[in-house]
Amino acid sequence: AVMMLSEAAAFYKNQGRNLWDQMLQIYKKYGFYKEALETMTFKGKEGAARIQTLVEKFRENPPEQMADFEVLRIRDYNRSIISDRLSGEKEETCLPKSNVLYFELSRGAWFCVRPSGTEPKIKYYFGVIGQSMEQAEEELKKLR
Repeated sequence: AVMMLSEAAAFYKNQGRNLWDQMLQIYKKYGFYKEALETMTFKGKEGAARIQTLVEKFRENPPEQMADFEVLRIRDYNRSIISDRLSGEKEETCLPKSNVLYFELSRGAWFCVRPSGTEPKIKYYFGVIGQSMEQAEEELKKLR
């Protein structure tokens, strides 16, 4: 990996750029991706039940919108189903079952909820794509 990175640095240096410049060019071409994680801890037997209730609420009553992002598709890995919220079409995930819900949102954003299998925690994952680093940070802030 070090050798490959050195070759890339030499290649871009010959073009009058450095690795940072090239990384910014990649971001400008494909978008500025930002992700985050939020964790909530609920201890004890009551906590475990609360975590399952939170996941089931998302599963049984999925949101139509999160912040100003529209929910387009929902992947329910526990039921092995991907549902298109707008058309109602369904397809299989073709992946092993897991108690995970993944929401595909408008503008390339996404949201995922997953209870920990080993700790009394529920985890929320967020991802956005922006046209600039500042926009991506602002979009992620809204979604969180």
